Amino acid sequence: MDKENILERCNQICKNTLMETLDITFVDVGEDFLTAQMPVTSKVHQPDGVLHGGASVALAESVGSAASYLFLDTDSFAIRGLEISANHTRSKVDGHVFATARFLHKGRTTQLWEIRITDEEGRLISICKLTTIALKK
Repeated sequence: MDKENILERCNQICKNTLMETLDITFVDVGEDFLTAQMPVTSKVHQPDGVLHGGASVALAESVGSAASYLFLDTDSFAIRGLEISANHTRSKVDGHVFATARFLHKGRTTQLWEIRITDEEGRLISICKLTTIALKK
């Protein structure tokens, strides 16, 4: 499948989900990564007007889970999240953030993802780690 079809498929499965609620869209894919973007508006702000860390974590888990779907054998295994952690390094008031998921470890049973969330200028906003598990169907 080509890049455009993969991105279209990823965006299609997000209908009527949290990803649609947060306006998360998948924008790039390669042999070892998947990238999604999310607009930073009042919808994802904390009460003081900056990007909510929970929205960043939702973005990170969304792109990590979708990457698992793309890069793991989901015909034979159900992939589930075990743990996610996040460190927020910079605030963001408006514009967009971009989350890119890449494997740190691709084991048969567990996988460790690094998800870097950056702004339009490539500055690090948050860095997240997501651990997933592959359960035999």
